[in-house]
Amino acid sequence: MDRIDPALDLFIDRLIARSILSADERQAVRALPTTRVELRAKQDFVGIDEEVKHSCLVVRGLVGRFGQTSDGTRQITAFHVAGDMADLHSAVRPIGIGGMTALCETTILRISHAAIRGVAAAHPAIAEAFWRDCMVDAAILMQWVVNIGRRDTRTRLAHLFCEMAVRLGRSGPPLLDYAFPVSQEQLADATAITGVHVNRSLRGCVRTGSSPSAAAASGSAIGIGWLTKASSAAPI
Repeated sequence: MDRIDPALDLFIDRLIARSILSADERQAVRALPTTRVELRAKQDFVGIDEEVKHSCLVVRGLVGRFGQTSDGTRQITAFHVAGDMADLHSAVRPIGIGGMTALCETTILRISHAAIRGVAAAHPAIAEAFWRDCMVDAAILMQWVVNIGRRDTRTRLAHLFCEMAVRLGRSGPPLLDYAFPVSQEQLADATAITGVHVNRSLRGCVRTGSSPSAAAASGSAIGIGWLTKASSAAPI
């Protein structure tokens, strides 16, 4: 059942980090009708080339966008955290660009494309904020291409961890410790290396003392103070 959900404030916080919205404009976003959906870990909820009529706001958990080869091999092309409208672009292109999956137990809000287009048409500043939000996702994707195309294994992982530290810190400083509920297999799919290589790289960091604890090897909790010089990740 559609209802107004206070979790939309997460998305508003993301928008106003880069755009100026008046109190009325914020309230217009807050009033968007939503449907809350609970997803289990590793549950696909948007298929590749699937036509959808709603966009998905991440409320809790972690979402991965992925592409897939003809033999079924997946490449994760983006992580989406709480506050991200993971497929805002689908409001103007409803045929899915890649698929989306819940990487852990995740809560999303579905918001109809009609409602998104309506609020954008009624409020030009909101339309501009939506456009800017999509451009941020495009900028992050560009860095992912550079990461998997031109960096060595350890630096790929470092960049990814630092990116998440910046994004989870939102408008504040990067987080030096944070929960990162992904498996080594999922890290491999995001960095275009094998799971075995991920395991060896993380354990190597632990052995050499460049990682604060063995927690990094589990993929469940990350302490990344050691990574800040190894990556070019920066706020966008």
